[in-house]
Amino acid sequence: MSTVLYEPPGPRAKARNRITNILVLVVLVGAVAWLINRMYQNGQFEGRLWRQFQYSSIQQQLVEGLLNTLRAAGLAAVLALLFGAVFAAARISDHKWIRTPATLIVELFRAVPLLILMFYFYFGNIQFQLGLSPFWAVVFGLTLYNGSVLAEIFRAGVASLPRGQSEAAYALGMRKTQVMTNVLLPQAIREMLPTIVSQLVVVLKDTALGFLILYPELLYQARYLGGQGQLGSPILPVAIVIAAIYISMCLLLSWLANVLERRSRRSVKARPDPGAFDPEAPAPEPEPVGTSATG
Repeated sequence: MSTVLYEPPGPRAKARNRITNILVLVVLVGAVAWLINRMYQNGQFEGRLWRQFQYSSIQQQLVEGLLNTLRAAGLAAVLALLFGAVFAAARISDHKWIRTPATLIVELFRAVPLLILMFYFYFGNIQFQLGLSPFWAVVFGLTLYNGSVLAEIFRAGVASLPRGQSEAAYALGMRKTQVMTNVLLPQAIREMLPTIVSQLVVVLKDTALGFLILYPELLYQARYLGGQGQLGSPILPVAIVIAAIYISMCLLLSWLANVLERRSRRSVKARPDPGAFDPEAPAPEPEPVGTSATG
Protein backbone atom coordinates (compact mmCIF):
# COMPACT_ATOMS: atom_id res chain seq x y z
CA MET A 1 0.00 0.00 0.00
CA SER A 2 1.43 3.40 -0.98
CA THR A 3 0.42 7.01 -0.84
CA VAL A 4 1.18 9.97 -3.03
CA LEU A 5 3.95 11.26 -0.76
CA TYR A 6 5.46 7.98 0.44
CA GLU A 7 6.40 4.77 -1.29
CA PRO A 8 7.16 1.81 1.02
CA PRO A 9 10.75 0.55 0.51
CA GLY A 10 11.31 -2.72 -1.25
CA PRO A 11 13.70 -5.53 -0.21
CA ARG A 12 16.77 -3.82 -1.68
CA ALA A 13 15.93 -0.48 -0.08
CA LYS A 14 15.35 -2.16 3.29
CA ALA A 15 18.72 -3.92 3.07
CA ARG A 16 20.42 -0.67 2.07
CA ASN A 17 18.81 1.19 4.96
CA ARG A 18 19.83 -1.55 7.37
CA ILE A 19 23.45 -1.37 6.22
CA THR A 20 23.41 2.44 6.48
CA ASN A 21 22.06 2.28 10.01
CA ILE A 22 24.74 -0.20 11.04
CA LEU A 23 27.49 1.99 9.56
CA VAL A 24 26.16 5.08 11.32
CA LEU A 25 25.98 3.17 14.62
CA VAL A 26 29.56 1.92 14.20
CA VAL A 27 30.78 5.47 13.52
CA LEU A 28 28.96 6.84 16.58
CA VAL A 29 30.31 4.07 18.83
CA GLY A 30 33.80 4.69 17.47
CA ALA A 31 33.53 8.43 18.09
CA VAL A 32 32.34 7.89 21.67
CA ALA A 33 35.13 5.35 22.30
CA TRP A 34 37.74 7.77 20.90
CA LEU A 35 36.41 10.59 23.09
CA ILE A 36 36.47 8.42 26.22
CA ASN A 37 40.01 7.29 25.40
CA ARG A 38 41.19 10.90 24.98
CA MET A 39 39.62 11.87 28.30
CA TYR A 40 41.31 8.88 29.96
CA GLN A 41 44.69 9.82 28.53
CA ASN A 42 44.28 13.41 29.76
CA GLY A 43 43.47 12.23 33.27
CA GLN A 44 39.81 13.27 33.30
CA PHE A 45 38.80 10.06 35.09
CA GLU A 46 41.21 10.47 37.99
CA GLY A 47 39.61 10.16 41.39
CA ARG A 48 40.70 13.61 42.55
CA LEU A 49 38.50 15.23 39.91
CA TRP A 50 35.41 13.23 40.87
CA ARG A 51 35.93 13.15 44.64
CA GLN A 52 34.30 16.55 45.00
CA PHE A 53 30.83 15.10 44.41
CA GLN A 54 31.12 13.23 47.72
CA TYR A 55 31.14 16.49 49.68
CA SER A 56 27.79 17.46 51.15
CA SER A 57 28.35 21.16 50.47
CA ILE A 58 28.85 20.55 46.75
CA GLN A 59 25.84 18.24 46.64
CA GLN A 60 23.80 20.96 48.32
CA GLN A 61 24.92 23.52 45.72
CA LEU A 62 23.90 21.20 42.89
CA VAL A 63 20.52 20.55 44.51
CA GLU A 64 19.92 24.29 44.96
CA GLY A 65 20.84 24.89 41.32
CA LEU A 66 18.50 22.09 40.23
CA LEU A 67 15.63 23.51 42.30
CA ASN A 68 16.21 26.99 40.87
CA THR A 69 16.18 25.52 37.37
CA LEU A 70 12.94 23.63 38.00
CA ARG A 71 11.36 26.66 39.67
CA ALA A 72 12.07 28.96 36.73
CA ALA A 73 11.19 26.34 34.11
CA GLY A 74 7.93 25.36 35.83
CA LEU A 75 6.63 28.88 36.24
CA ALA A 76 7.75 29.89 32.75
CA ALA A 77 6.05 26.80 31.26
CA VAL A 78 2.72 27.61 32.91
CA LEU A 79 2.86 31.28 31.89
CA ALA A 80 3.97 30.37 28.36
CA LEU A 81 1.03 27.97 27.96
CA LEU A 82 -1.39 30.66 29.13
CA PHE A 83 0.24 33.25 26.86
CA GLY A 84 0.10 30.87 23.92
CA ALA A 85 -3.55 29.94 24.50
CA VAL A 86 -4.67 33.58 24.79
CA PHE A 87 -2.80 34.84 21.76
CA ALA A 88 -3.69 31.78 19.66
CA ALA A 89 -7.37 32.49 20.38
CA ALA A 90 -6.77 36.14 19.46
CA ARG A 91 -5.05 35.20 16.21
CA ILE A 92 -8.00 33.13 15.00
CA SER A 93 -10.54 35.74 16.07
CA ASP A 94 -13.04 37.04 13.53
CA HIS A 95 -12.35 40.62 14.64
CA LYS A 96 -9.45 42.23 12.81
CA TRP A 97 -8.79 44.73 15.60
CA ILE A 98 -7.99 41.75 17.86
CA ARG A 99 -6.29 39.52 15.30
CA THR A 100 -3.83 42.09 13.92
CA PRO A 101 -2.23 43.24 17.22
CA ALA A 102 -1.99 39.62 18.41
CA THR A 103 -0.22 38.62 15.21
CA LEU A 104 2.25 41.49 15.53
CA ILE A 105 3.04 40.63 19.15
CA VAL A 106 3.53 36.93 18.43
CA GLU A 107 5.75 37.56 15.41
CA LEU A 108 7.77 40.18 17.33
CA PHE A 109 8.66 37.97 20.27
CA ARG A 110 9.30 34.98 18.02
CA ALA A 111 11.86 37.04 16.10
CA VAL A 112 13.71 38.42 19.13
CA PRO A 113 16.39 36.05 20.51
CA LEU A 114 15.65 34.74 23.98
CA LEU A 115 18.92 36.00 25.41
CA ILE A 116 18.09 39.54 24.27
CA LEU A 117 14.78 39.35 26.13
CA MET A 118 16.55 38.24 29.30
CA PHE A 119 19.09 41.06 28.93
CA TYR A 120 16.26 43.54 28.39
CA PHE A 121 14.54 42.65 31.66
CA TYR A 122 17.79 42.31 33.61
CA PHE A 123 19.57 45.50 32.52
CA GLY A 124 16.29 47.40 32.22
CA ASN A 125 15.67 46.57 35.86
CA ILE A 126 19.12 47.87 36.79
CA GLN A 127 18.68 51.10 34.85
CA PHE A 128 15.07 51.92 35.73
CA GLN A 129 14.89 50.23 39.17
CA LEU A 130 11.92 48.01 38.27
CA GLY A 131 12.40 45.73 41.25
CA LEU A 132 12.88 42.57 39.17
CA SER A 133 15.25 39.86 40.36
CA PRO A 134 17.28 37.71 37.92
CA PHE A 135 14.68 35.00 38.51
CA TRP A 136 11.90 37.14 37.02
CA ALA A 137 14.14 38.26 34.17
CA VAL A 138 14.62 34.60 33.23
CA VAL A 139 10.92 33.76 33.67
CA PHE A 140 9.65 36.73 31.65
CA GLY A 141 12.12 36.11 28.84
CA LEU A 142 11.18 32.42 28.64
CA THR A 143 7.46 33.26 28.81
CA LEU A 144 7.45 35.79 25.98
CA TYR A 145 9.61 33.76 23.60
CA ASN A 146 8.19 30.29 24.19
CA GLY A 147 4.66 31.63 24.64
CA SER A 148 4.83 33.13 21.16
CA VAL A 149 6.05 29.84 19.73
CA LEU A 150 3.27 27.96 21.55
CA ALA A 151 0.70 30.45 20.26
CA GLU A 152 1.71 29.57 16.70
CA ILE A 153 1.64 25.86 17.55
CA PHE A 154 -1.89 26.15 18.96
CA ARG A 155 -3.11 28.18 16.00
CA ALA A 156 -1.62 25.77 13.47
CA GLY A 157 -3.02 22.76 15.35
CA VAL A 158 -6.56 24.12 15.30
CA ALA A 159 -6.24 25.20 11.65
CA SER A 160 -5.05 21.72 10.63
CA LEU A 161 -8.34 20.06 11.64
CA PRO A 162 -10.86 19.30 8.89
CA ARG A 163 -13.08 22.29 8.25
CA GLY A 164 -16.17 20.11 8.07
CA GLN A 165 -16.11 19.51 11.82
CA SER A 166 -16.50 23.17 12.70
CA GLU A 167 -19.11 23.62 9.97
CA ALA A 168 -21.13 20.69 11.34
CA ALA A 169 -20.92 22.15 14.85
CA TYR A 170 -22.11 25.55 13.59
CA ALA A 171 -24.97 23.78 11.79
CA LEU A 172 -26.06 22.31 15.14
CA GLY A 173 -26.37 25.81 16.54
CA MET A 174 -23.15 26.00 18.57
CA ARG A 175 -21.45 29.31 19.16
CA LYS A 176 -17.79 29.80 18.25
CA THR A 177 -16.66 29.40 21.85
CA GLN A 178 -18.53 26.11 22.15
CA VAL A 179 -17.12 24.89 18.85
CA MET A 180 -13.60 25.71 19.98
CA THR A 181 -13.80 24.22 23.48
CA ASN A 182 -16.02 21.19 22.79
CA VAL A 183 -15.08 20.15 19.26
CA LEU A 184 -11.77 21.55 18.03
CA LEU A 185 -9.52 21.88 21.08
CA PRO A 186 -9.87 18.29 22.41
CA GLN A 187 -8.76 16.93 19.04
CA ALA A 188 -6.08 19.55 18.46
CA ILE A 189 -4.46 19.05 21.87
CA ARG A 190 -4.04 15.32 21.25
CA GLU A 191 -2.36 16.06 17.94
CA MET A 192 -0.24 18.91 19.31
CA LEU A 193 0.88 17.16 22.50
CA PRO A 194 4.28 15.92 21.17
CA THR A 195 5.07 19.38 19.80
CA ILE A 196 3.98 21.07 23.03
CA VAL A 197 6.18 18.75 25.08
CA SER A 198 9.13 19.42 22.77
CA GLN A 199 8.69 23.14 23.37
CA LEU A 200 8.46 22.61 27.14
CA VAL A 201 11.74 20.69 26.95
CA VAL A 202 13.19 23.75 25.22
CA VAL A 203 11.91 25.89 28.11
CA LEU A 204 13.70 23.61 30.58
CA LYS A 205 16.99 23.71 28.68
CA ASP A 206 16.85 27.44 27.99
CA THR A 207 16.92 28.18 31.71
CA ALA A 208 20.66 27.55 31.37
CA LEU A 209 20.95 31.00 29.74
CA GLY A 210 20.14 32.46 33.13
CA PHE A 211 23.75 32.04 34.26
CA LEU A 212 24.66 34.98 31.99
CA ILE A 213 22.54 37.30 34.18
CA LEU A 214 23.78 35.71 37.43
CA TYR A 215 20.72 33.59 38.13
CA PRO A 216 21.98 30.71 40.33
CA GLU A 217 20.56 27.85 38.29
CA LEU A 218 22.20 24.52 37.51
CA LEU A 219 24.69 25.72 34.89
CA TYR A 220 25.69 28.67 37.09
CA GLN A 221 26.59 26.28 39.90
CA ALA A 222 28.42 24.03 37.43
CA ARG A 223 30.54 26.93 36.16
CA TYR A 224 31.39 27.87 39.73
CA LEU A 225 32.36 24.32 40.71
CA GLY A 226 34.31 23.70 37.51
CA GLY A 227 36.47 26.75 38.11
CA GLN A 228 37.63 25.78 41.59
CA GLY A 229 41.42 25.49 41.42
CA GLN A 230 41.73 23.72 44.78
CA LEU A 231 39.61 20.90 43.32
CA GLY A 232 41.73 20.66 40.16
CA SER A 233 39.39 22.74 37.94
CA PRO A 234 37.16 19.73 37.14
CA ILE A 235 35.35 21.34 34.21
CA LEU A 236 34.69 18.18 32.21
CA PRO A 237 33.53 16.00 35.15
CA VAL A 238 31.12 18.72 36.26
CA ALA A 239 29.89 19.16 32.68
CA ILE A 240 29.24 15.42 32.40
CA VAL A 241 27.25 15.37 35.65
CA ILE A 242 25.21 18.44 34.66
CA ALA A 243 24.53 17.01 31.20
CA ALA A 244 23.32 13.75 32.79
CA ILE A 245 20.93 15.72 35.02
CA TYR A 246 19.52 17.68 32.07
CA ILE A 247 19.12 14.53 29.98
CA SER A 248 17.31 12.77 32.84
CA MET A 249 14.87 15.65 33.28
CA CYS A 250 14.13 15.87 29.56
CA LEU A 251 13.62 12.10 29.28
CA LEU A 252 11.30 12.16 32.28
CA LEU A 253 9.24 14.95 30.73
CA SER A 254 9.04 13.11 27.40
CA TRP A 255 8.00 9.89 29.17
CA LEU A 256 5.25 11.72 31.04
CA ALA A 257 3.98 13.22 27.78
CA ASN A 258 3.90 9.78 26.13
CA VAL A 259 1.91 8.40 29.06
CA LEU A 260 -0.61 11.22 28.82
CA GLU A 261 -0.89 10.82 25.05
CA ARG A 262 -1.52 7.06 25.27
CA ARG A 263 -4.07 7.57 28.01
CA SER A 264 -5.95 10.23 26.03
CA ARG A 265 -6.00 8.09 22.90
CA ARG A 266 -7.16 5.08 24.91
CA SER A 267 -10.02 7.09 26.40
CA VAL A 268 -11.10 8.23 22.93
CA LYS A 269 -11.09 4.67 21.60
CA ALA A 270 -13.06 3.41 24.62
CA ARG A 271 -15.75 6.06 24.22
CA PRO A 272 -18.88 4.45 22.73
CA ASP A 273 -20.12 5.63 19.38
CA PRO A 274 -23.76 6.77 19.70
CA GLY A 275 -24.44 5.76 16.11
CA ALA A 276 -22.90 2.31 16.34
CA PHE A 277 -25.03 -0.84 16.28
CA ASP A 278 -25.29 -2.66 19.62
CA PRO A 279 -26.28 -6.33 19.14
CA GLU A 280 -27.26 -6.66 22.81
CA ALA A 281 -29.64 -3.70 22.75
CA PRO A 282 -33.36 -4.62 22.77
CA ALA A 283 -35.15 -4.34 19.44
CA PRO A 284 -37.63 -1.47 19.13
CA GLU A 285 -41.30 -2.39 19.41
CA PRO A 286 -43.24 -2.28 16.10
CA GLU A 287 -45.85 0.41 15.74
CA PRO A 288 -49.52 -0.70 15.61
CA VAL A 289 -50.93 -1.09 12.15
CA GLY A 290 -53.13 1.73 10.97
CA THR A 291 -51.52 4.46 13.04
CA SER A 292 -49.56 7.39 11.72
CA ALA A 293 -47.33 10.08 13.13
CA THR A 294 -50.18 12.61 12.92
CA GLY A 295 -52.56 10.43 14.80
